[in-house]
Amino acid sequence: MGTVHHTDAIFGAAERSGIRATIGKAMMDLPDPQIPKGLAESTAASLDESARLIERWHGAASNRLRYAYAPRFVLSCTDELLREVGVQARARGVRIHTHASENTGEVALVRQRYGKENITVLDELGLLGPHSCIAHGVHLSADERRLLALRGAHVCHCPSSNLKLASGIADIPALIAAGVSVALGADGAPCNNNLDGFLELRLAALLHKPKHGPLALPAPEAVRLATFAGARALGLEDRVGSLELGKRADMIAVDLSALHAVPSGSPWSAIAYAAKACDVRHVAVDGTLVVRDRRLLTLDVDRVRANANTVARRLFA
Repeated sequence: MGTVHHTDAIFGAAERSGIRATIGKAMMDLPDPQIPKGLAESTAASLDESARLIERWHGAASNRLRYAYAPRFVLSCTDELLREVGVQARARGVRIHTHASENTGEVALVRQRYGKENITVLDELGLLGPHSCIAHGVHLSADERRLLALRGAHVCHCPSSNLKLASGIADIPALIAAGVSVALGADGAPCNNNLDGFLELRLAALLHKPKHGPLALPAPEAVRLATFAGARALGLEDRVGSLELGKRADMIAVDLSALHAVPSGSPWSAIAYAAKACDVRHVAVDGTLVVRDRRLLTLDVDRVRANANTVARRLFA
């Protein structure tokens, strides 16, 4: 989920970087005096822009790039928009990504507006299914977990963001036990800061043990959340997410010779608990090397860093 506008710029950067990505513009058409004018949009404009982006980018870069409808969350959108997203996503064969049940305030406001639980509202508006992925799911009832499982919807666990924003801790073992497909995520840069997949993996592997015991979410299961389950949440499990003949070659080579990763009796434990992003030596996407010996081959890192700092200073000022 990007911001409301400038989604072409996000897709363009993803295309140049060589990454595989599913991207959607944030949709938020509900009038709100607290929202800056630059983020306001009408229902029709939101749907029309999404349709244009699908035509331009869905399947681009040899199918590395795909589109997903991304209504921000129930409270940012009109029922008309949400219903139409449900219809259009199925008709166009694209995915839905939204945020739900992230904090107690949001859950209370949804109950106040609808008299129902968050996941029930999304289901009745036609947004739940195997093609939908819900970020967070921190505050879910047992009934909501069962409904997510029944619809085959996915939950994206974002532990760093949930901690930084004091949202709480999603009960991932309970979701998995209920039959819900759970993947690993990070949320956005402002509420995460480093967007480090290995940090999210380690947190996910450790965070649930105080409540559920030391055997909760063992290392192999945590690594699966970060790989195959992520591919499944994106509808790509037949192409990526595991090392199998016939799949696309999306792979990383992790150097586990650093002192912080030595010794280890299990590759799963080494990856889940010890490895860091700086240990990734090579990255291939769709069979093309994009990182070799820790050097990014597709973008000028110094230029990206300098441009980010320049723009940030202007924005913060």
